[in-house]
Amino acid sequence: MDPVCLKEGLLALQSGALVVMPTETVYGLAADATNPQAIAALYAAKGRPASNPLIVHVADQASAQRWGGFSETAHKLADAFWPGPLTLVLPMTAEAKAHIAPAVTAGHDTLALRVPHHPLTLQALRALPFPLAAPSANLSNQLSPTRVSHLHHQLLTHVAHIWDGGPCIQGIESTIVQIIGNNWAVLRHGIFTEEALTAFLKTPPLSATATAPGQSLRHYAPHHPMILNSTKVGPEDALLAFGPHVPAGAMITKNLSLRGNLHETAARLFDALHTLDQWPCHRIVVMPIPESGVGLAINERLKKGAMTRGHESAMA
Repeated sequence: MDPVCLKEGLLALQSGALVVMPTETVYGLAADATNPQAIAALYAAKGRPASNPLIVHVADQASAQRWGGFSETAHKLADAFWPGPLTLVLPMTAEAKAHIAPAVTAGHDTLALRVPHHPLTLQALRALPFPLAAPSANLSNQLSPTRVSHLHHQLLTHVAHIWDGGPCIQGIESTIVQIIGNNWAVLRHGIFTEEALTAFLKTPPLSATATAPGQSLRHYAPHHPMILNSTKVGPEDALLAFGPHVPAGAMITKNLSLRGNLHETAARLFDALHTLDQWPCHRIVVMPIPESGVGLAINERLKKGAMTRGHESAMA
């Protein structure tokens, strides 16, 4: 990163301002996690409900241990998957209870922590004396940004600085795992699947009971309505395709993966939805995507994005 650009962003964060930062998953809207005024400004900028907690980003596992209580299972996961798209929800330490802004946890006694896998953001985190709370850099419930060009002009009026780290390589938000002693539960699906974590830990997960970031019923939503699991398209439809067999006739088609590769699909998901949402279509039609592996995380986001205001999922 340009040293001047880095310094400007660091000074903005230290003054309590908001900065857009890249991660390997999506772009985040960052604020000093220990500054109540900065966190209040972050919630206001996004229009985010106060009941929705934030993920706190740190430079390494040693930094995370200041704020979260690590069990053996937590250490195993952090050792194996950090830096990376895995968030651990841990009991707060006494230091966290004393210094983390209360709004970050939305009143819970646990804290969501992760070490992002992006060199630019890790450089910034190592230079700062505090951790960064950073939800996705979008207005509440709208599509997550995976490029700077996806950032909404309304949000940018609240931002002091932007660190442009190029396209996000993973493309969907982190897997969120709650740690309860040496037990664990998946609160949000992501690139690290429940099957992979079960095989690694050699213990099955518990049922999820906690509240986690990104769990609102309507989330990741484009402006146009979405119809899921369909291959029926018309000339006024935008088609989000998957695999080699694509129906003809749509106004525009974006294929997430011609090969039917789910990791490629995840990396392209939000970028493709941003593109389709800019077209004057009546709706976005989404072809079926397998409900297995990373497909669970992809479909989790598509189902939330397809929720109508009346909380009915749009399916075909």
